[in-house]
Amino acid sequence: MSPAPSSPPEKIHRFLDEAGDTTFFGKGRVPMLGQDGVSLSFGLGMVKFAAPVTEVRAQVVALCRAVETDDYLNRIPSVVKRIQAGGFFFHAKDDSPEVRERLLKWIRDTDCSLEMVVGRKIPGLFAKKHNGNESEFYADLLSHLLKNKLKLGQRQVINIAERGKSTRNQVLQLAMTKARERFAKKQDTAEICAEVVFNVQNPRNEPLLCVPDYLAWTVQRVFERGETRHYDFMRERISLVVDLYDAEKYEGSRNYYTPKRPLTAENKLGPPVS
Repeated sequence: MSPAPSSPPEKIHRFLDEAGDTTFFGKGRVPMLGQDGVSLSFGLGMVKFAAPVTEVRAQVVALCRAVETDDYLNRIPSVVKRIQAGGFFFHAKDDSPEVRERLLKWIRDTDCSLEMVVGRKIPGLFAKKHNGNESEFYADLLSHLLKNKLKLGQRQVINIAERGKSTRNQVLQLAMTKARERFAKKQDTAEICAEVVFNVQNPRNEPLLCVPDYLAWTVQRVFERGETRHYDFMRERISLVVDLYDAEKYEGSRNYYTPKRPLTAENKLGPPVS
C-alpha cells in the first residue's frame, strides 16, 4: 500500500511594501540625497495579520467603498482621481489627512504587526557593500526580513507591492540567496524548512498592501522629518524597526526598536555622509 499523500504545508501570507526610494545619484553621478524629493533612507516593511486574509481584505474593501460613497471625502482630488481610474484604494503618501485617519484607526484596531528594515543611504557603504547597484541595496534589506522566516515550517507567501526594477524576479531571488547565506552564518541550513513564494502585485489589485504602505510611511516620517505623531499612534502595530546601517548602535542591538523601546524624534537622519 502506498503511503498517504502528505498534506500541503500551512500557507502564511505576509504583505510587503516600501517607503522612500533607492535613488542615490542623478545624471552624471551627481549626489541627490535629500534633494528634489530623494529620501535619506529606504525601508521595507512586512505585515502579518492574525485573522484569515480573506476576512481582513473584505474589511479593507469595505473601507475603500465607504470613502467612494462619502460625499465629503469623494470630492477630494486624490480620491476623485483614483475613482476615475478604476476604483479608490488607500495610498499613504497621496491621501488627505481625513482619508488617512480612516485607515490608520482601522489598522490600530486590527490584530496585525509590522516588521521593518530601514537602510540609511550612505554613499560609501552603497559603493562598497552594494557595488553602487540599487537592486543589490533593495535585495540586502529584503534578505534581513526573510532570514528569520526560513525555519517556520510553512509556505510563506510574500505579497509584494510592484515597484519597477526593484521587484523583478532576479532581485527577489538575490534577496532569497542572501537570506540563506545570513541564516547559514548562525544556524544549520538543514533547519531551513519553509518554502518562500513571491507574489508581486499592483497595489490597486491587492487591497491589503495598503497596510504595510501606511505603517512603513509612519516609520519613514520619523527618519526623514523627525515627526513621531503618526508613528506614536500606530506604535503597538509596529513590532520591530531595524536601523540596519546605524553602526554606532550595533553594540547591544540598540539599532533595534520596539513598542517598548520606540523611535523618537532623535532618530531623524542628518545630512548624508560618505
